[in-house]
Amino acid sequence: MFEGIRNMFGLDENAEEKADVRTGIVFEGGGLRGIFAAGVIDYLLDNGIIIKNVMGVSAGACHACSYVSGQRGRSYAVSTDYLDDKRYMSMHNLRTTGDLFGSEFIYHTIPEELYPLDNDHFLKSGISFRAVVTNCITGEPEYPEIKDLLKDVDYVRASSSLPMFARMVDIGGTPYMDGGISDSVPVKASEKLGCAKNIVVLTRPAGYRKKPERMMPVIKMKYNNYPEMTAALENRYKVYNETMDYIDEGVEKGTILRIAPVKDLGIGRLEKDKGKLKLAYEEGYFVAEAMGEKLKQFLK
Repeated sequence: MFEGIRNMFGLDENAEEKADVRTGIVFEGGGLRGIFAAGVIDYLLDNGIIIKNVMGVSAGACHACSYVSGQRGRSYAVSTDYLDDKRYMSMHNLRTTGDLFGSEFIYHTIPEELYPLDNDHFLKSGISFRAVVTNCITGEPEYPEIKDLLKDVDYVRASSSLPMFARMVDIGGTPYMDGGISDSVPVKASEKLGCAKNIVVLTRPAGYRKKPERMMPVIKMKYNNYPEMTAALENRYKVYNETMDYIDEGVEKGTILRIAPVKDLGIGRLEKDKGKLKLAYEEGYFVAEAMGEKLKQFLK
């Protein structure tokens, strides 16, 4: 599964030859806030809008799985149907396994048994799909290509492994964690892969900027053996805010189409209120629908 993994992880100099040079789509993370992206995805699928270059971070990578598999409604269902199942998200999981979100349940039981991913559809789609992960040793982002949704699921798991709430994921002897630590919205990485135009799906409204991480003293204590990763976490808000400024510029130039909530969704990373989640999903659909004409023009 992971043979030659180190060669797969970087953005090699020939990567642009493997990707469509036209348009990419990037999905931001945000835990349960990512259900906004589920609404966007269903609008895109309802209208036959299939972007061939897809990149997801953390929860954005999880939702992107349903997009590249062409399964309308799956992202919403997976985000809401199992909220009351302790195998999905619970302190019991955190105490017994070290993962707040049950890794076996989310990355195997659901996609293989309860709500199977249409992996055959993805394999025939011609879509290039990458998840963003953070190398815990170097603190740098890496962008592995997911060539099989089931065999390569550890990439998605690593991308979604939140510090303090999940274990590191060992891939090829290297520990990885949440891609959002080092590259929360990888629009520049998508551009390096040859996508001159990008749709960026955010889970915070335009104008949102991050503040310094208040939990840094605790984080540094927990991950004292990973100084480069903790440095990336400490610097994360600056990188994020610089990326948001870059996206603002791209929107003005016409190289980026931003799809974002109109206002704060009012839900947290670990939200369990199904009513709030439904409203956030519907906002994602309605915002994308309202931008339908802009989207068509952008894709020309």
